[in-house]
Amino acid sequence: MALHDLLRPGLEHAPDDIALASRESRYTWRELDEASTRYATNLLDLGARPGDRVASLLPNRNVLLIHYLGCAKAGVAATPLNYRYMPPEIDHALRVAEPSLLVAHAERDDDLAASELAGRLPLGVIRYGAADGRTPRVEELIKRSPARHELPIPASDDPAILFFTSGSTGKPKGVTHSFETLGWLIASSVEVFGLTSDDVMLPGSSISHAGGWALSLSALAGSARVLVARTFDAAEILPLLHEHRPTILFMLPAALIALVHEHGATREDFASVRLCCSGGDKVPAELEREFTEVAGFPIDEGYGMSEIGMATLNPVGGVNKIGSIGTAAPGFSLSIRDEEGRELPTDEEGRLWVRSRSNMVEYWGNPKATEETIRDGWLDTGDVMRADADDYFWFCGRRKQIIVHDGSNICPQEVEEALLAHPAIASAGAVGVHDLVHGENVRAYVSLLEGATRPTSQALIEFARARVGYKAPEIIEFLAQMPENATGKVDRVTLKRMAAATHG
Repeated sequence: MALHDLLRPGLEHAPDDIALASRESRYTWRELDEASTRYATNLLDLGARPGDRVASLLPNRNVLLIHYLGCAKAGVAATPLNYRYMPPEIDHALRVAEPSLLVAHAERDDDLAASELAGRLPLGVIRYGAADGRTPRVEELIKRSPARHELPIPASDDPAILFFTSGSTGKPKGVTHSFETLGWLIASSVEVFGLTSDDVMLPGSSISHAGGWALSLSALAGSARVLVARTFDAAEILPLLHEHRPTILFMLPAALIALVHEHGATREDFASVRLCCSGGDKVPAELEREFTEVAGFPIDEGYGMSEIGMATLNPVGGVNKIGSIGTAAPGFSLSIRDEEGRELPTDEEGRLWVRSRSNMVEYWGNPKATEETIRDGWLDTGDVMRADADDYFWFCGRRKQIIVHDGSNICPQEVEEALLAHPAIASAGAVGVHDLVHGENVRAYVSLLEGATRPTSQALIEFARARVGYKAPEIIEFLAQMPENATGKVDRVTLKRMAAATHG
């Protein structure tokens, strides 16, 4: 798929049909093409150049997809930031990507003012939703007739997007895809979902993350309508289900649990849905049972990463093995290997290695991490899996110590660093504990400096929340001495066992 010409199938099929909709606005294929073209040319008129990184700090809105399409048409690399990022995380992403400009919602003005780098970008900040009259504004770039009309055609190996994801080192890395790797990623997704112009895609997740981005852009590439959910609660999702009758629904397990278990969803709510997919975390058996009772069909579980796209899915129209993450997606080769990289036989647990033309190019500016992850064309996911005799894959655990809360990756080191900033804390360790609704919750252990006054757990939680936001621990326990491993580092394996024993 040509990312810069993604809308062509929809334009040729039915240019005046709705292509993009939310509860606040709608765009036809023609309007979406024209808006993204104006946006692209105006970005170039502002001084952006092909190959530049253009960062965004935007919530789920139609304008975010216009931004992505415009970036592709302008030949610049979109660099979406998690909308929940705090100023230090914003600065880290800007430091790694070195974007020429940042597109941000005006409600984040205070956080950008607290950022060290946002005010020093070469082309500054373009604001969305600002009411103070200051320019430039995103709304103007979408509507204003540009000074130029020609757009570059990007080279296949030019960088097209940087997704930031948490790694085991504790700092997010810039997963870099080229126009070619994204073209293959989107083509595979169109085929694995069997997308047509009759489909309506509702990705009930952040489109600043790789999963929501891929689902949205793949739907447009397949001539399907895309719905943008501004939030992922029942108050937003249920009206979209009723009004737009989506055929494909994707939601993280935590959001699906809330929708089905807490908000009284009925079979009629899912009457139009031919496929409900979930990923980003293991789908609990209880959620599968409750959803099937309500909707009349099971959740189709899959597996993907920012580095590769969607690598597996239970076959659409085929056998859905409940509990598995399905079979390899079109264009993917999967291999279960041991610690030495040797392939393992059926039903033996090992690390999943992936080879596809949609594998990332690199971690931006981090050749060491790139070399550790990509070997001879294969990408080592670090996740532990097994494959059965039918080539269905089963998720067994994470080799990395990432905590997955509501589908978002939380690095233990980030939580620990926030706690260690407190003047009373000598040592800190953070682990994840299983939670039916959220996947995992953060539990932290701390020890005090000698002679320090012990803060309350709640005060320490609030101290961490002010620094890392949603990543702050839900529970903190005080230890007289922090367990350490042989190298003198915090022993998270022991902490994990302690947490499991306490958590039951």
